[in-house]
Amino acid sequence: MNYHILKKDELDGFIKKLSNSMKVVAPVAKDAGNFAFQEVSGASEIALKYIPTILPPKKYFMPPREKMLDFDISGPQPVDKAVLDAPELAVFGVHTCDLAGIQCLNMVFSERPRDYNYLRRKEKIFLIGMECGDYCDDHASCALVNSHMPSGGYDLFFTDLGDRFIVHVNTHKAEEIVEEMGLAKAASADMTALEKIREHKRGAFRNEIGVDPRKLPEMFDKGAKSKVWEDVGHRCVACGNCTNVCPTCYCFDMADTINLDMKTGHRDRTWDSCQFETFAAVAGGENFREERADRQRHRYSRKFKFPLDRFYRFFCTGCGRCTRTCMADISLKDTLKTLAKETV
Repeated sequence: MNYHILKKDELDGFIKKLSNSMKVVAPVAKDAGNFAFQEVSGASEIALKYIPTILPPKKYFMPPREKMLDFDISGPQPVDKAVLDAPELAVFGVHTCDLAGIQCLNMVFSERPRDYNYLRRKEKIFLIGMECGDYCDDHASCALVNSHMPSGGYDLFFTDLGDRFIVHVNTHKAEEIVEEMGLAKAASADMTALEKIREHKRGAFRNEIGVDPRKLPEMFDKGAKSKVWEDVGHRCVACGNCTNVCPTCYCFDMADTINLDMKTGHRDRTWDSCQFETFAAVAGGENFREERADRQRHRYSRKFKFPLDRFYRFFCTGCGRCTRTCMADISLKDTLKTLAKETV
């Protein structure tokens, strides 16, 4: 694909033209220095520089609560009808760490048995990435997992060049939209400016843990009984915040709700968390991860060890949300550093 140029003062027109054909959501500034993806109608509402949003854009691909089907048991045979609410949607301003998270979810839900609700919703989403600068806070660890640089997974990708954006066109759908809007092709000077920005990022973003990422799975093998898990387990309050805000956590629960007529109802899917005490409970009263220390170790392993065996990549994207939102001030970076001291 190719690169185009969008002048800064043309961004509002770009957003408004896009909103003529689909709903547009983007990062918006909230109270207390927080940001959230929500519907916008113009560029003035968008926060172009922001730390990761409260919830990742995962919420549009896999909603926190989603009706899966309606059912009717009044007849001789139960009848059910699948439900899918998937309107056309443009998600603007997605940072590389969240793009990496969406790539992880794409892999998970494309495995058999495929999750067709997720995949069909994904087809309806037009994904526009945004280059993040070196203005993220101290909680991020994106350089450790190499999610600070763009690696695909988007339709368009914007990089701020000062008075203009250079826009990478990555899909045929994006190419059609760019041509329809008449964006000019990028010149060689624009490509040089882009490379300078990328070179600056390579120098500014450093491995935040100081450990070769290839050694992380070995750290978890050697540190399975480390005292670090007891420490975080004692501090953890099992609120589930860390998993709810994670771009790659995908555990869910299913529940049926019967209407007052006792004949009809619906089935909902809701986000679940491996940090809840009941998550690993089974029939007979057995609980395979009753202790909070075990659940914390499991959560970290699901980011840095288990996915490598199955998907050949980390499922931590370094966004820092789990640390920002933890009510017990448990830091992912500090936990990894302590584990590294014991095992490397």
